[in-house]
Amino acid sequence: MSVRESLQIQLERGIAELDLDLPIGAVPRLLDYQALLERWNKAYNLTAVRDAGAMVTRHLLDSLAILPHVRGATLADLGTGPGLPGIPLAIAEPGRQILLVDSNGKKVRFLREAIRELKLEGVRAQQSRVEDVREQFDCITARAFASLADMLGWGGHLLAPGGVWLAMKGKRPDDELPNIPRGFELRATHALSVPGLSAERHLLVLGRS
Repeated sequence: MSVRESLQIQLERGIAELDLDLPIGAVPRLLDYQALLERWNKAYNLTAVRDAGAMVTRHLLDSLAILPHVRGATLADLGTGPGLPGIPLAIAEPGRQILLVDSNGKKVRFLREAIRELKLEGVRAQQSRVEDVREQFDCITARAFASLADMLGWGGHLLAPGGVWLAMKGKRPDDELPNIPRGFELRATHALSVPGLSAERHLLVLGRS
């Protein structure tokens, strides 16, 4: 069995465990993204995760675990790094307008190459600080990007009225909850079970109060 075939089995099992129904062709495209990331990572050091199987677990499945909570026609992924969770979400639910934001030039170069090579329609990458982005979005994702106070302080203006902010965290950040800025509130906390990952994962759903 080739490495790609074993990664496909791992990914398909994980998707089934998450009880997700992805479009036809999504699994090969997710694996194409993983392969591209692995290739660029050798030269550009985009992620500390080097092992292909660990990338499937810690990048692809970790990103897909929040898919049931993503909503709206537009999404911004802040501090996206090499496109996490934005690119897996774009592949899993095409049709949404997605902006990937990162201040790191080499990561944004990779993002633009990934968008081109994977033919991700409606997905853009912007090299920018979060506070300098001037649009509004129905959904905002941020993966271990900063404290809740900093996240919302820098990027709160990006959340459209009625929009939902999805903050991906490891341990439940109870110490950060009292510092949520005025005008925002915690709507829900979900403990996520990522297939193949023993570490804690939590999703905090925030919105305008």
